Amino acid sequence: MADTPWLGDTCSLVEAFRTGERSPVEELEASFAAIDDSELNAFAFVDRERAIDRAKSADVSQAFGGVPTGVKELDQVAGWPNTGASLVFKDEIADHTGTAIERLERDGGSVLVGQTTASEFGGLNVSVTKLHGITGNPWDPTRTAGGSSGGSAAAVAGGLVTIATGGDGGGSIRIPAGFNGLVGMKGTAGRIPRGPHTTVAPLTVVIGCLARSVRDVTRWYDVCAGYDGRDPYSLPKIEGWERDLGSRDLAGLRVAILPDLGGYATVRTEVADLVDEAARHLATAAGMVVVDDVAVDLPTLGYEWAMTNLVTLREELGARWPDCVDDMTMEMGFGLKLAEQVFTLEMAGAAESARTRANEAMAAIYDQVDIVLCATNPNVAYPADVTLNMELGGDGSAVMGIDVKAASNNGALTIPANIVGNPSCSVPVGAVDDLPVGMQIMGRHHSDATLLDLARVVEQERPWALVAPSAPR
Repeated sequence: MADTPWLGDTCSLVEAFRTGERSPVEELEASFAAIDDSELNAFAFVDRERAIDRAKSADVSQAFGGVPTGVKELDQVAGWPNTGASLVFKDEIADHTGTAIERLERDGGSVLVGQTTASEFGGLNVSVTKLHGITGNPWDPTRTAGGSSGGSAAAVAGGLVTIATGGDGGGSIRIPAGFNGLVGMKGTAGRIPRGPHTTVAPLTVVIGCLARSVRDVTRWYDVCAGYDGRDPYSLPKIEGWERDLGSRDLAGLRVAILPDLGGYATVRTEVADLVDEAARHLATAAGMVVVDDVAVDLPTLGYEWAMTNLVTLREELGARWPDCVDDMTMEMGFGLKLAEQVFTLEMAGAAESARTRANEAMAAIYDQVDIVLCATNPNVAYPADVTLNMELGGDGSAVMGIDVKAASNNGALTIPANIVGNPSCSVPVGAVDDLPVGMQIMGRHHSDATLLDLARVVEQERPWALVAPSAPR
């Protein structure tokens, strides 16, 4: 029997199943033992009976046949808790399974282990909730795992499971991927369907996975991507993501190297220098042409856009609001109260106008280059207990004043790709203060395959640790 869970990538685990080196049951038991012993608080719920039944009947010829898989607690699985990571819904049970999760289990053969922790309603890029407490980063448990897919990232980097689901509405896959030394791919909006019961607004959310390798992401795409009628914005299926990985000619692509995205964020000097060095190495290795002096004029989206994101939450809460405010994290409760006071048609219009300007500004960047390389996060992971302490400014604006400077700006580098829907992939490129640093590879709509090929070049040129040093061994 295996003493610890598999510490390689998911694809190599499937090969180990197929050769008989490991069995799905013993791998699942190793994962359970590691979860039980872990102090990361990466899992909010574990379904042992269901998982064991699946592992016993696993078909290892399937893409993820027998692989223990974490599911972000904001994703629905019928019969599992459906809390939204909030005390408000702590007793709710899901009555359906998400389309992508269903494909992962039915078509991919995954063994769903349980739910990984997330930030409340996915609203913050931290790993702290009233419902579950603090999730630690396996590289340093006193540091944040990021959010909102922090539990998934901690589980994968911490050696508990090899892969887990994630969602990204403003960086919620890429931010924790960057903080935890993983691959995090935000595909072109609609690449993986979000149904059933798809919530369309605010047109920024995509789903995907937290993975240890680029090929794991391409295999995920092969299983989960493709049109579904219950998500009217989902894209047609493309075959051969894993098969064709690394097959494209990257030479001659024009690239802008902008660690701070042209001044859009304040990036720590050591992080910026590391990303710049890694980006230039990638450009040389892939034969890309570096274009200097690329004009970047992305608009500041402002708190009007943040207020629009609370519209669907207010509808979800229904008659529970405002009596439920004390069950919510301070930031979410405060934000919703503020939105009720200030949200108007004028504000909604301003948010949509900003989105249009962002579309034009992003298109203008890709008139000049094919690829943009920047940091994923402005700094390494900050203290785990830090949250966004929102205060009302003297001019009536929402001011993000927090204990750690890096966190106040966190998300600034990831949000633009969500607003416009561009694909963006975070890959590990090194460490500062012994904590991982991620680099974003951003491209035009529908250039997902090119981004993954570039990520693969990074992986080959400067291999990263697949798990944190603290992972069970």
